[in-house]
Amino acid sequence: MNELKNKTVVITGASSGIGLACAEAFARQGTSLVLGARRYVDLCTISQSLESTYGIRAVAVQCDVAKETDCQMLIQQAVTTFGGVDVLVNNAGISMRALFADLDLQVLHRLMDVNFWGTVYCTKYAMDELLHSKGSVVAVSSIAGYRGLPGRTGYSASKFAIHGFMESLRVENLKTGLHVMLACPGFTASNIRQTALDAKGSTHGETSMDEHKMMTAGEVAERIVQGVIQRKRTLVMTRQGKLAVWMNKLLPAWVDGQVYKLFAKEKNPLIK
Repeated sequence: MNELKNKTVVITGASSGIGLACAEAFARQGTSLVLGARRYVDLCTISQSLESTYGIRAVAVQCDVAKETDCQMLIQQAVTTFGGVDVLVNNAGISMRALFADLDLQVLHRLMDVNFWGTVYCTKYAMDELLHSKGSVVAVSSIAGYRGLPGRTGYSASKFAIHGFMESLRVENLKTGLHVMLACPGFTASNIRQTALDAKGSTHGETSMDEHKMMTAGEVAERIVQGVIQRKRTLVMTRQGKLAVWMNKLLPAWVDGQVYKLFAKEKNPLIK
């Protein structure tokens, strides 16, 4: 039996990368979709394509998750159109690549506004519906939420904050039936590195890593869907990621050195 068929799924950052892949993966399960992103024209095209391909209903909502009112409107659209929310996938996020010593602090503010506050806003406005449906709230995080990464101070800080928020939320709702899941891909081939902010807040426009051997966004999305179906607590999706989390607990100083060496091999490395 398809446990997700006819459920209502809200996905942020749905116009590209993991968010778009999640939209496709949930559509294959027969869900109704409410897709949020800033690029409204692209999102409308995506929604129409999903409807015609999978025979589901999909609604596009222009949404900048850094704006509380946009998040409120996104959830309200789901309630108005489909009568509730069964799954919320907090996927919208941005990255950065700059040393802290060189960084304009507005970049950190932007990272927190989008990655952390976007998750908080959407979750807050969906809570009543999710509690009523005993549904799932998902945060797409990162191994950077377990281990700080050089040149990504704002990104790591925002992901650490998401982890604390989601873990607290899980414990608060141990008896309510709400499912709370952290999804932590390893390095994923997506556009997040091209759109990463530099020290002054401009986008880099190119990736700093070889993406050929990374997980695809589609693989990440399928694991998220299965995690929702199985009501998993945490998904750490790669062998490298699982090793990093485990070794960081056992030998954190050694991991410091290994992370340094890894990021010193980037294209145009920030550390040498």
